[in-house]
Parts: sequence; C-alpha cells; structure tokens
Amino acid sequence: MDPSFEFNWEATINSIPHLLPGIPYTLLISFGGLAIGFFIGIFFGLLRISPLRWLRWPAIVYVEVFRGTPILVQVLFIFYGLPQILGGPINALVAGIAAIAVNSGAYISEIVRGGVQSIERGQREASLSLGLSRTQAFRYVIWPQAFRRMIPPLGNQGIISIKDTSLFSVIGVGELVRQGQVYISSTFTAMEVYLMVAIMYLAITWTLSIILRQLENKGLVGQ
Repeated sequence: MDPSFEFNWEATINSIPHLLPGIPYTLLISFGGLAIGFFIGIFFGLLRISPLRWLRWPAIVYVEVFRGTPILVQVLFIFYGLPQILGGPINALVAGIAAIAVNSGAYISEIVRGGVQSIERGQREASLSLGLSRTQAFRYVIWPQAFRRMIPPLGNQGIISIKDTSLFSVIGVGELVRQGQVYISSTFTAMEVYLMVAIMYLAITWTLSIILRQLENKGLVGQ
C-alpha cells in the first residue's frame, strides 16, 4: 500500500447521493427476478417430485444447468447471446431480471422439492381418508405446511440474489456497483466509494435478515 495514501471519509459521505439512484434498480432487479423465479421454482420443483420420469428429467436438466453455471455467464448469454437468436436487442434491466429469475428459480425449485417432501406421508394419507382429493390434500394440507418450512431458505436465496445484482454492472445496469463505477471515474476515490456500496448492500440484506428473524421468533415459519 502506498504509505502516502489517506482514507477520505468525506469522499465516502459525498458519494451517497450519487449511489442512491442505484438502490431502486438493485431492488427492482432482485425482487422482480425473485417473484418470477418463485413461480418458476414452484413449477419445476413439483415436476421434480412427479412420479413420471418424462416430467422429472426436464426439471433435473434445468436445475443442473442453472445451478452449475455462474450467474455472470447466464446474464451475459441473455444480454449478448439471445439478441442474436431473437434478432433484436434486449434491455439491460430486462436481462438482469431474467437472469435472477432463471437462476433463483433453479435454487427455489430445490427448496420447493425439499419442503414438500419434508411433510410426513401420513398427512397425505389421512387427508385422502377424510375424502379429500389428491389436489385438495396438496392445496389445503401439504402445501401450507411446506411453505412455512420453505420461508427461511427462500429468504436466504433472496439475500443471495440481491448480492448477485452487483455483477450486472458488466451489462450497464444502473444498480449500486454501476453507479459507484460511474462516480469513481470522475473522482478517483475507489476505496471510499466501494466502501459505501458495501455498506448499502449490507443495509439491504441485514434488513431482510431481521425481518426473517422476526418471523421465526413469532413462530410464523419453520415447523
């Protein structure tokens, strides 16, 4: 380290107004992608537990592909590769949301599969013996209990996806890291600005963690 270097706290504070516009983009990409990914995850998660092999295999392939490749590669493929197939450009914001959706969907599908399979088989059998159809047993007995157990890992996946948005500066999305890069290019205060970027990410993820902890303490999630 350069012995003449002095950390400039004033530069860190001054960067806040320039970084704040990136927060809405970060949240939009994160929660927009997670909302879509949740439904993708439910779909493929239920396919994963299907007794029919021809339904299980497409889900297995999807999960393995998107869990086994970096999200950075996925967003680059969506932003630069798909336009060559579709014959037109893709908006960077849309590409970011799509990347979060397909990536988180793969992880959420495993959360859904694990949550449903964690419910004792006897509850399903008891529901059927009471006259409920298979669909009604799943909807009114199995799914509500499974969903409560899924909330903590879903929250963890949400935190991971929020942090993953930091990679999308490579396609020009105006999220926190990209806003920081733009500001640094004119001030040359990289360490100070990236410290504030880290603090803002920490504030977002910590807030989500506190909400999840409160839900757990109130017994709204888990067993």
